[in-house]
Amino acid sequence: MTYAQGVVLGLVQGATEFLPVSSSGHLVLVPMVLGWRDQGLAFDAVIHLGTLGALVAYFRRELLAMLASVGRRQGGRATRRLGLLLLVSTLPAGFAGLLFNRIIEEHLRLPVVVATSTIVWGLAMLAADRMSARQAPLTKSEQDLSWGQGLLVGFAQALALIPGTSRSGITITAGLCGGLDRPTAARFAFLLGIPITAAAGAAKTLDLLRAGIPGDERGPVVVAVLAAFGSGWAAVWFLVNYLKKNSLVPFVAYRVALGLAILALLAAR
Repeated sequence: MTYAQGVVLGLVQGATEFLPVSSSGHLVLVPMVLGWRDQGLAFDAVIHLGTLGALVAYFRRELLAMLASVGRRQGGRATRRLGLLLLVSTLPAGFAGLLFNRIIEEHLRLPVVVATSTIVWGLAMLAADRMSARQAPLTKSEQDLSWGQGLLVGFAQALALIPGTSRSGITITAGLCGGLDRPTAARFAFLLGIPITAAAGAAKTLDLLRAGIPGDERGPVVVAVLAAFGSGWAAVWFLVNYLKKNSLVPFVAYRVALGLAILALLAAR
């Protein structure tokens, strides 16, 4: 991997990990268009280190409040409850990853699967967005989520193991279906991503330490981490603020166009 590849892939991954447009779709399309080889294990670690850092930086106040609430006997009940809800809602994706990750890695990491999932789940997001626009949202703060709403989003997160689904896209979709308004659905989706991203990052980092990074790739990997962190933080900030007044329709249109572009490239080859 060159420095230029590290910068480009880091920027693309950091942004598309959080915008509901499928990061795996872009990581298939960009190398195909530019004629690059597969990024490999080192970049898998970059994905998690860079994007995890972006989430922690953006939600640092909320995370510190959750940690502080653990030791309190009085006060902070809603914050403690939110932290517990996040941990419990992470379990479905965690168990699904342990059970099916190898099967998915070996049989579903195909461009045609990525393209199909990008289109299908994009249309599902459109349906949820339209439904949310017609109905008054039940919940306008992540601290007011019920256990049913949290677990609905948690089980939806497990579907993000399918390449092309988009973790942020499927969890925001589930949040809208569960009665959350758009900004709350996005914030909870991002908060829910912290435990699973940390777990995946730890696993990938251990694999990376065992395999080692070739000397000529260490610099590009560091650059990619920084690029993913910066673009990831910007994407989280942008989407949460964008959804306060706007719909998900532009992202749906983009997903459909991306899926069709991948299918067109496959047909051309």
